[in-house]
Amino acid sequence: MATLTFSIYLSTLLTFPYTPMMNRFALKGAHLFVLFTLIALWMHPVLAQTITERPQVVIEKMSPELDAIVRADAKVEVIAEGFKWVEGPVWVESQHMLLFSDIFKNRIWKWTAQGGQEIYLEPSGYTQATPRGMELGSNGLAINNKGQLVICQHGDRRIAVMDALLDQPKPLFTTLADGYKGKKFNSPNDLAIKSNGDIYFTDPPYGLEKGADDPKKESPYQGVYKIATDGTVTLLIDSLTRPNGIAFFPGEKSLLIANSDAKKPYWYRYDLDQHGNLINGRIFYDGTQAFQTEHRGPDGMKIDKKGNVFAPGAGGVWIYNKKGKALGRIKTNVVTSNCAFSDDYKTLFITAAHYVLKVNLN
Repeated sequence: MATLTFSIYLSTLLTFPYTPMMNRFALKGAHLFVLFTLIALWMHPVLAQTITERPQVVIEKMSPELDAIVRADAKVEVIAEGFKWVEGPVWVESQHMLLFSDIFKNRIWKWTAQGGQEIYLEPSGYTQATPRGMELGSNGLAINNKGQLVICQHGDRRIAVMDALLDQPKPLFTTLADGYKGKKFNSPNDLAIKSNGDIYFTDPPYGLEKGADDPKKESPYQGVYKIATDGTVTLLIDSLTRPNGIAFFPGEKSLLIANSDAKKPYWYRYDLDQHGNLINGRIFYDGTQAFQTEHRGPDGMKIDKKGNVFAPGAGGVWIYNKKGKALGRIKTNVVTSNCAFSDDYKTLFITAAHYVLKVNLN
């Protein structure tokens, strides 16, 4: 990566519009401009991947308990690539396909073992006529009890369901919820659907073009909400700084929320009361130490049928047991954002910057 970065630095300077009238201060400024540009590229989790090598993966064991979950020599392969930034994967067993969002491109992609990768739905998250940029597409995806595709739409700032059969996708949507008490959501990010049909989702500002400082942001907080089956929207939490990934533990008596804040890189566990509201919040795992060495915080996640947590974060996908003990990590050189299980939990699909990875589990 250092060699590639130096090559970009040198080529940029060689093409910089230098003239005889440029004094040494201006030339120094040109050097600084290029240097700061490269630093920005290096640090940005999406753009930095454009100058890195292909994914390299190793299974890092931190506890003997990991052996029951994934082998040290587990097969890992790249099954799809060429995207801007992929997120929100969901396995659809009825169609034997993986769906995932390419947020910046406003698309949902599909992967099957037979057909490989192909565009599934476009547009996926922003359907308005006014052009806009940044994270405008869909993010988290899920299949509800009716077999419909439920979508976190960043650009349209809503939770919506696709009005089409899964094997005949069309960009037609019905809004399930787009605001709370007269104020629009920020940009619904990730979701988990309870067995009774209630939808729990996070609402950080990442889909707004200027983030938390966007003038279109209407709420002073970043919320976690519930949409009941009758359409009622409930604000569950307004105290987390950057709520992101969300998933239920087996039995649905508690859930986990990832907070993707560099200053508070925590996974929080909450219990559910009899009404489905969140109580007894506490830190499940503190990622501060890992974040100091590898600058990537909590993101999307999934929990298996035994309560083991698969959580993209610093340096790859972390695996915790149900008590919050780190068992190991699927370590990789590319930034990971989210993951999804196959129906039998024998395969883990990982969205990682420009790639989708497939890992065999036990």
